[in-house]
Amino acid sequence: MIYGEPVASLNPGPFLNSLCEGEEKVSAGSDQSGNRVILMGVPASYFMEDGNKSVALVAAFPVEYISDLLALDESSDMAYSFVIRQDGSFVIRNSDAYRDSYFERVRSLYESIGGKTPEQYIKELQEAMAANEDYCSEFVIQGSRRYLYCSSLPYSEWYLLNFISHDMLDSTVTSFTSQWISLSLGSCLLILAAPLLVFVRYFKMMEDQVGELEKARKVAEYASRSKSEFLSNMSHDIRTPMNAIVGMTAIATANIGNTQQVQDCLKKITLSSRHLLGLINDVLDMSKIESGKMTLNKDQVSLREIIDSVVCIVQPQVKAKKQKFDVFIHDISIENVCCDSLRLNQVLLNLLSNAIKFTPEEGSIEMALYEESSPKGEDYIRLRLQVRDTGIGMSAEFKEKVFESFAREDRTRVQRTEGTGLGMAITKYIVDAMGGTIQVESEPGKGTEFSVVLDMEKAEILEEDMILPDWNMLVVDDDRQLCESTVQSLTSIGVKAEWALDGETAIGMVSRRHEKRDDYHVILLDWKLPGMDGIETAREIRQRFGEDIPILLISAYDWSEIEEDARAAGVSGFISKPLFRSTLFYGLKSYVEISDRVPGLEESNIDFAGRRILLAEDNELNWEVAEALLGELGLELDWAENGKICVDKFLQSPVGFYDAIFMDIRMPEMTGYEAADAIRASERADAALPIIAMTADAFSEDIQECLMHGMNAHVAKPIDIKEVSRLLERYFTK
Repeated sequence: MIYGEPVASLNPGPFLNSLCEGEEKVSAGSDQSGNRVILMGVPASYFMEDGNKSVALVAAFPVEYISDLLALDESSDMAYSFVIRQDGSFVIRNSDAYRDSYFERVRSLYESIGGKTPEQYIKELQEAMAANEDYCSEFVIQGSRRYLYCSSLPYSEWYLLNFISHDMLDSTVTSFTSQWISLSLGSCLLILAAPLLVFVRYFKMMEDQVGELEKARKVAEYASRSKSEFLSNMSHDIRTPMNAIVGMTAIATANIGNTQQVQDCLKKITLSSRHLLGLINDVLDMSKIESGKMTLNKDQVSLREIIDSVVCIVQPQVKAKKQKFDVFIHDISIENVCCDSLRLNQVLLNLLSNAIKFTPEEGSIEMALYEESSPKGEDYIRLRLQVRDTGIGMSAEFKEKVFESFAREDRTRVQRTEGTGLGMAITKYIVDAMGGTIQVESEPGKGTEFSVVLDMEKAEILEEDMILPDWNMLVVDDDRQLCESTVQSLTSIGVKAEWALDGETAIGMVSRRHEKRDDYHVILLDWKLPGMDGIETAREIRQRFGEDIPILLISAYDWSEIEEDARAAGVSGFISKPLFRSTLFYGLKSYVEISDRVPGLEESNIDFAGRRILLAEDNELNWEVAEALLGELGLELDWAENGKICVDKFLQSPVGFYDAIFMDIRMPEMTGYEAADAIRASERADAALPIIAMTADAFSEDIQECLMHGMNAHVAKPIDIKEVSRLLERYFTK
């Protein structure tokens, strides 16, 4: 004994034999007080104090404990259980089972159902127990109908008898039936509801798909209509300059002896050709945008050079329509930045071209540049570009779609204005690609203002210290804002400046200074002043105060058209707007007798005579055009019919024989890229001579490709002779 009172098995032999054979066993027993217990034994081998090993561990449980475990929370009349042996004797019984044997209980209490006697029940039960099979039956006891279920208990020779009242089972089955019916009905509803929900969902999806299809149909119809309108507009817009080119050519041919008429025809052919080229470029740009092939190529550029170039390009258009054109520079301290100069040029030209196009004759167009701090940090500046006009404006409806492809406002006064409807879409794409924003404000009859904001990285260029002597200067312009910004720029380079808004006031200020013997060192005069213009003001100053004070004319217009009158009036020189700080510095420093003057601010008359150019061009007609145009500059040209001939001619020529090479790109035998690589790879002393691409491949990636192959610059066909002249001047004066 380990714990509790000693116990004894009522059937010790079989119980101990089973345990010795390693089996688990259950048996009945009693304690010293005679109380009945249930013995449960499991094999267990442990060393004992006397050195022997144990066989098993046996635990004894009171019969009442087991009986309580078997009892249900129901009345004993409704459900109860017995544990019996095969001979019918009770192992565990309820309190109302006072007999020693279950079989005696059957004989005395059970009533027959279906003709079976109690003995027949006992026999069937014994046979089932002997065969170790489960048994079930039905009977009546004391007038109550019961169900019996008998099953053997493991690890023992005992059998468990479970009894349940018919009423209880019937109510349970009825409850289950009711639940099953409810469940069935619910399942049916769910089964019916599922297809219904699927149908509703399918119907909704169909509605959505029909709606999407309808939207897609409308979008497709709109796109088709837009493209049809675009093709119609393009057909009209292309035929218009083509008609002019063909017609003017015919007129010039018919009047070949009339020099003046031929010149007029050629001028109109030139303008029509440029317009046609613009249309083609827009369509090609839009095609590249839609295919996702337009790329940006960042490089270090000068804002001053970009704006000067744009102003130079739009001057003829402004002059033709007699419009007032001004450019204002506000606090631009950083002029060298990193960006795609070609695309920035394109944005500005698109905005200015639209302003010129939709502004009537003698209208006003202004372009302004502002520098602000960038949220990207100290290595960036924020550039705000504004283009404002007093043109026809646009409606609120069209303003919402002005940046859409092929968009053109359908109004009578716009119909005669040429264009593809792609310019603003291209501009918006470029600005977005550069990480900027573009906004438009417009009102019909009052004009339009476009505002572009771009964050640009500062270029790593060591700029020259721009300091001038402590001069006294006078700035005369009818725009107060321009006067103030110019005075501020002059102050930053060491000059003290005053300003006036008209010629009469300026003459009075010069007079007062002269009386005090404290004349201005330099006077800047705007050409187009109200009342007395800049040339008349200069003439008056010269007549009254002599020739000592340098007078410089400032204007956004072409200097060549007024130079003769200006020189005659006593004007000393010219500075082109916009007035960047560097523009003012380089334009004024020649009057400090500094010899290293930066070229390009005034027209230079460099002599190209004797300069020899090698031109690689596989098209004979293009060669004739280039030879005629470049020959007018005094250049001597040699023709190479393809890239291989170009390389051979260069390598066979004396060192320094050629001053530059103009290189077409698409040529047989050897392309322009391959020819440039071969020339750069040669060991000649002049292998670094300027190579300028002259090609119809005019996209930004084409320009970048040319530079990657060692070329110095790019000129797009058709040739702009002024651009060619500027490039040659740059390389020949180095």
